[in-house]
Amino acid sequence: MRPIRSERDIADAIERLLAIEPAFGRVMAHASPVPLRKLPTGYEGLAGIVVSQLVSRAAADAIWGRLRSLLGTITPQAVLSRSVEELRAVGLSGAKESTLRGLAEACESGLDLARTATLPAAEAIREMTALKGVGLWSAEVYLLFAAGHPDIFPSGDVALRTAAGEAFGHVERPTDKALRQMSLDWQPERSIAARLLWAFYGSRHKRDAIPVL
Repeated sequence: MRPIRSERDIADAIERLLAIEPAFGRVMAHASPVPLRKLPTGYEGLAGIVVSQLVSRAAADAIWGRLRSLLGTITPQAVLSRSVEELRAVGLSGAKESTLRGLAEACESGLDLARTATLPAAEAIREMTALKGVGLWSAEVYLLFAAGHPDIFPSGDVALRTAAGEAFGHVERPTDKALRQMSLDWQPERSIAARLLWAFYGSRHKRDAIPVL
């Protein structure tokens, strides 16, 4: 499988997806352009995903900007050099501050997230979700946008569930389980399916739904 690491890779992956599921042609017709949004592998990439959980894009951008201003560079060492109070003051919830700190400690103890990004998806997900505060959604989004994995579909993402329901004529928004089952038909190109559905959501709802900073 070819990773998605460039605009050309996006275009090629769309062609392959359309060959698997022509119905995505209707999604493309109503979608905004699909951006690359390549995240760095390593601590900064996963930390940004943690910050973006369960908040609006605008809120995540603001928190991330304040965190970068506080730390200079977002590294495990920089996070561990600051107190709980300093990190909470940029807008992090208690749970997110704890996750960023625990993740920094794991990296300092030998966790290599750049190496994790090269592992088979199931193995990489097991490694990341073993960390306190890092759930399936975060691990899948990391693989999709940092590793460029071509066959990841974060079916728990609310915007993806909404977009799939609207794109494919569902009366109600599909559940996480139902959408994950549906996405199996799009293998091995599920990552570009997710990217197209986020672009479709952004076009219909006039806001960026891609869950990375």
